[in-house]
Amino acid sequence: MKLVHLTRFILPLSAAIALTGCFDSGSSSGSDDTRTGRIHFQGVGGLTYQTASQSGKTNTRGEFRYYPGETLSVKVGNLPIAEGIPAREYVTFLEFQADTRAALQTPAVDDEGLNSHQVREQLLFENNTLMNLSRFLLALNWTENVDDDEGIDIRERVINQLNQALDDPNLPNTIDFNVSIGEFTAENSPANQILAEICFHPKDDPLCGEPPTQEEIDNADDRPVDGELDPDIDYKEDLEALRERILQSVRNMDEFDNEQARNYLRRELAAITRKLSRQYYLSPEDATHAAGDTSIKSVKVKKIRGDAQLAQLQAQSTRPTDVYVNAESWQEAEVEYVVDGPTGGESEILVNFRPEGTYRWVRKQIRVLID
Repeated sequence: MKLVHLTRFILPLSAAIALTGCFDSGSSSGSDDTRTGRIHFQGVGGLTYQTASQSGKTNTRGEFRYYPGETLSVKVGNLPIAEGIPAREYVTFLEFQADTRAALQTPAVDDEGLNSHQVREQLLFENNTLMNLSRFLLALNWTENVDDDEGIDIRERVINQLNQALDDPNLPNTIDFNVSIGEFTAENSPANQILAEICFHPKDDPLCGEPPTQEEIDNADDRPVDGELDPDIDYKEDLEALRERILQSVRNMDEFDNEQARNYLRRELAAITRKLSRQYYLSPEDATHAAGDTSIKSVKVKKIRGDAQLAQLQAQSTRPTDVYVNAESWQEAEVEYVVDGPTGGESEILVNFRPEGTYRWVRKQIRVLID
């Protein structure tokens, strides 16, 4: 086995950018060889999707069907959201745009000097289009907040009202997510105009009606101080309270700010990374060697199901004076190291690798003790 020294390991950028497909070859598939993908980890339900061969609506888990190599187009109701997305096991909002999707293929470097897709993801949170899109989809969730263990739930009632608003000649018939955040969230922006037409309550709920006008309130009777109330009369105080409740129930983009969007994205992206990471382990997971044993040792990256097919690999010792990395091979999914310290010394070797077919990096560590 020929190993490649860390300082000489360079992956061509063209190879990184060309990566496609899902990162888990064990994703569920049907008898016709289609696979199941999901939009985000907890899911975004109610989106209409289209591939070259498949179409439908994502379920509450955000699932869609596809053949490997296909691209995905996504709409919410009749409103286009994104197109040309490589279909894979997990698709996130960061992959909805060509520019953010391309940026993900080039990792950033973290504080330990190792490649990290998570640092790159965080940097992309400054993208205006990503923020606008994320905030709007969060605003369409049936409840105002998306809890940590829940996905975005865009219900049929919301979609029907959205489509009615898009068909209204007095309202915008589309939303441009590429404008500045200030323009997107302005009081009379297309997003806010359409959002104001959607009631997030059952159809017969009083909050879905038109608010009483000021004239109706002024002409109503005052609630009597003494005596019985007539149940057939809408008193002035009742109309004022109803008007206030209806107006307060109308959603606005300002209620779903950038920090909420970032927190939601961080949670979803971290969950996908954790799932990927759990598929791999190091063998051995720890090791003890005699101080005088200067032979070359090795640790391998293993996959719980299947072979660990890697596209890149890095390794770094936290105490190179005691244990230093000799070489690593992404082809063999293996790192070689040498013990060079006295008895009682120790180090952790950080093994950082990117599996084939994903931009995500996985980091594991082995503890090496010198006996």
